[in-house]
Amino acid sequence: MTHETVTLSDAAAKRIATILRSDSHNNAMRVSVEGGGCSGFSYKFDLVDSSNDDDLVLEKNEAKVLIDSLSLVYMGGSEIDFVDNLLGQSFQIKNPNAVASCGCGTSFSI
Repeated sequence: MTHETVTLSDAAAKRIATILRSDSHNNAMRVSVEGGGCSGFSYKFDLVDSSNDDDLVLEKNEAKVLIDSLSLVYMGGSEIDFVDNLLGQSFQIKNPNAVASCGCGTSFSI
């Protein structure tokens, strides 16, 4: 079974690279999907120092993102972006599979 891949925007790659450079213990950001959140599922962002065998590894410039195979089922075709505007700074997932999402940008349903 093949999944659509996940992409990383230039803004997200730049921000992740900056975060990883300032953290000597971790070398990647893990993005995962978990149950809960205002719309049914939520995205979780963690800094980690190793990958798992089933991870999708996204690398762009100096940024490295890991997504486990279970989360990838829900995230196929998505773009990970970093938004810096009047409302603040945050990572956002532009997920074509989500039929509903909430204002916080980290919760969705399919």
